[in-house]
Amino acid sequence: MSYDFRLKIVFMGTPDFATPVLAALVDAGHDVVGVYTQPDRRAGRGRRVATPPVKEYALEARLRVFQPASLRRDEGALDALNLLAPDVVVVAAYGLFLPTAMLDLPRLGCLNIHPSLLPRHRGPSPVATAIFDGDARTGVTVIRLDDEMDHGPIVAQRETTIGQDETAGALTARLFRMGAELLLQTLPGWDRGDVVPVAQDESLATVTRQLTKQDGEIDWPRPAEYIARQVRAYSPWPGTFTLWRGRRLAIVAADTARESVASGPAGLVTALPEGVRVATGEGVLELRTVQLEGRKPVAATEFLRGHSDFTGSVLGG
Repeated sequence: MSYDFRLKIVFMGTPDFATPVLAALVDAGHDVVGVYTQPDRRAGRGRRVATPPVKEYALEARLRVFQPASLRRDEGALDALNLLAPDVVVVAAYGLFLPTAMLDLPRLGCLNIHPSLLPRHRGPSPVATAIFDGDARTGVTVIRLDDEMDHGPIVAQRETTIGQDETAGALTARLFRMGAELLLQTLPGWDRGDVVPVAQDESLATVTRQLTKQDGEIDWPRPAEYIARQVRAYSPWPGTFTLWRGRRLAIVAADTARESVASGPAGLVTALPEGVRVATGEGVLELRTVQLEGRKPVAATEFLRGHSDFTGSVLGG
C-alpha cells in the first residue's frame, strides 16, 4: 500500500504483536525517524537478556532505536523527541506513559492503537477481558492520546467478530494487524484535516485490570462455559491451571463438551473414547492440551496414556 505523501513518524511499541504496525508504516513508505521501545530485560530461567521484538525488527530495518526506562523521569526524552521532529507519533502496546509535553509536540499529535471498541475495555487487559466476558464482538480503535488512560477522542474504529475458539494471543495479533491497516487508511485524511475525532461516551466506559498468575487458577464448581472462556482468555498469559495430586497442571486448551450434565463431583476426570472430560459445576469440559509442571504440553489423551491414574481423580486438590 502506498500514498502520495510521506509522513515523518516516531513509533512506540514493544511486544511482537506491535511489530506488524511498525512494519506496515515502513512498507507504506513513511519516514520512520525513530523507534521507542522498552529497555532490554533479563527473563526466563537462565535470566538471559531479552530484546523486545520491536527492537529486533527496527535494527533489521536500520531504524534508530531509543530505549528510555521512563519518558516522564528522563529529562532528555522530550528534547530527543523534539530533535526527531515527527509529524505524528504512533503508539502500539508501548507500555510507558507519555508525559503531557510530548502529546502535543507533533503537529498531528500522538495516535494510539487500542485493541478494543473504546470506550469499552480501557486499560491493560482489553482482549482477555472481551473473551472472558463472553463478548461476541470486539475491534480496534485509533485514538488521539490525551492525559488520561485510553480516554482520548476516537479517530477511527473497526469491529470484528470474536472467533469461537480464538485465544487472547491469536485475537491480539489479529487486532493489531487490523489496527495497522486501519491506521494506514486513516493517516491521509488525518493529515489533511478531513478526519474529525469524536469524544468517547463516558457513560459506556469500562476499565480492565492487570491480570495476575493467580487469575488463571480454575474453580471447577464454575460452569464449563465459564472455564472454557477462561482458558481462551488467559492464553498465553497468565495461563490457566489446576492442581493434580499436589502438582500444577496447566490446562493449555479446552472446550465445552456435548454432554450438558456432569456425572460426579466438580473436577472429576473421566476418560471416554471421544476424549478426556472433567465435570464442572454446570456441564462438562473437554481437555484438549495439558502440561504438567516441568514437562512439555501434550494432548490430553496422550497425557492419559502416560498417567493411568488421571482417570477418576478429582482436580483442584
